[in-house]
This record gives sequence, structure tokens and C-alpha cells, in this order.
Amino acid sequence: MTKIIAIANQKGGVGKTTTGVNLAASLAATKRKVLLVDLDPQGNATMGSGIDKHDLSLSSYDLLMGEHPTADIILRSEEGGFDLIPTNTDLTGAEVALLDEMAREIRLRTALEQVQDNYDFIFIDCPPSLNMLTVNALVAATSVMIPMQCEYYALEGLTALLETIEKIRKYLNPDLEIEGLLRTMYDPRNNLATQVSAQLMEHFGEKVYRTIIPRNVRLAEAPSHGMAALAYDKSSTGAVAYLALAGEMLRRDGIAA
Repeated sequence: MTKIIAIANQKGGVGKTTTGVNLAASLAATKRKVLLVDLDPQGNATMGSGIDKHDLSLSSYDLLMGEHPTADIILRSEEGGFDLIPTNTDLTGAEVALLDEMAREIRLRTALEQVQDNYDFIFIDCPPSLNMLTVNALVAATSVMIPMQCEYYALEGLTALLETIEKIRKYLNPDLEIEGLLRTMYDPRNNLATQVSAQLMEHFGEKVYRTIIPRNVRLAEAPSHGMAALAYDKSSTGAVAYLALAGEMLRRDGIAA
């Protein structure tokens, strides 16, 4: 069964896109078939996958409008080894356009149903806000992965996101689950980070991934080259951490890595 995972956090700058691109590449390296859906109008996941967002004939805007078969919109990230539904700023117009459309909350789910059997994992990179794009992602997903920095304000953002997920579960997608909480940009020398990390473990237990994504220069540099860290510098601590996360996810699902 295909896992469709929305990578979401209403707080920006927590590593959602970095996680989407690098986790897609890491699972692809284990011979899994992976699709990454860029649902953030900034198009950072598209650029980070080696695709020029300024040179798209079709994008996730067309996906949500339902004007083209989903397969026609999918591109290949040669560097990452996974498939991509790209985006650009056109997607900003989708929110306005969807207001007058029927079944606007299930547009993404309907579109992905056309191709989901071709993949082991589908990741959806969500925008850093609760809008119709994020709602579409949460309705289409089987679960939510929450990347977060271990800092004070991150806990407030997490509370708001959990409330949103509960509402989506109640009204639109009763099967939606928390896939896991991922600690990102982690610096063990920071006392607050250590304290927040301990709080997360106390409250969420096994939902918190054992794998921690560290602050890493190579991980930060890779997107400017249109590459996942695995392609840019496979020996970097960032690349190694995302490979470890991929392995942890597979073991959680009872699959040999």
C-alpha cells in the first residue's frame, strides 16, 4: 500500500522542504519508488530537485485544477532518483480559483489516485500556513510528518498544527495519522534544544523519530546546486542523517531497509 505523507508545520523555516527532498532521495536510494509533490508556491522543493521552476509547462496548479492527467505533470529528478510534481508562483492563484470549485478540499487526493499505485511513497511538501493547499495535502495524505526545531516557539506551533490535524480528521479525513515528529537543525550544545527534545520524547514517545537531523553546512548548500545532500556530498552528516531516517521509517513499517 502506498504511503502518502504530508510534510507539514504551520511554522516556517523548520526544514520541511529539506526533509521532503532529502527523504525522497534517500528512499529512492533504497530502490523505493518515490513521488515528491511540491505544494508550496515558493517552489523550493522543485529547485532543490534540480528542476527550474521558471521553465515549467505544467505544474501543481494544473494538477489542482484537474485540467491535465496527473501523469503528464510528473517530471523526473535525475539527481535525486525520484519523480516530482513541480510548482511555481502560479500555485498562489490556485487558492483563489478553488474557492468557486466543487469538492475543493479533495482535488489533490483525486489527482493522486490516478498514479499512487505506481509508488511506494508519496511526499507532499506543504506551505508554512494553514490554507486550502495545506488542507488539500492533509486530506490526500495517509499520515503527517512534522519537522520541527527544538526551540520554545516550536512547541506553540506544534499545538496549533495538532489542532488542525484533529479538525481534518473529524470532518474530512478520518484515517489521517501522525507519521512522526522529526527534530531538525539540531545543535546538542544548545541547552534549550536538549530540554525541548526531552519534552517531545516525554509527550509523544515513539512518535518522535530517533534520528535527529543536525545543523549541517553541506545540507544547507545542496539546494543551491539543485541537489539532495546525498548527491551533493554523501558523506556529510546531513546526508547520513536522512539515510538513517529512511531506514528508521522502513523498519517502523516492518520493511527491510
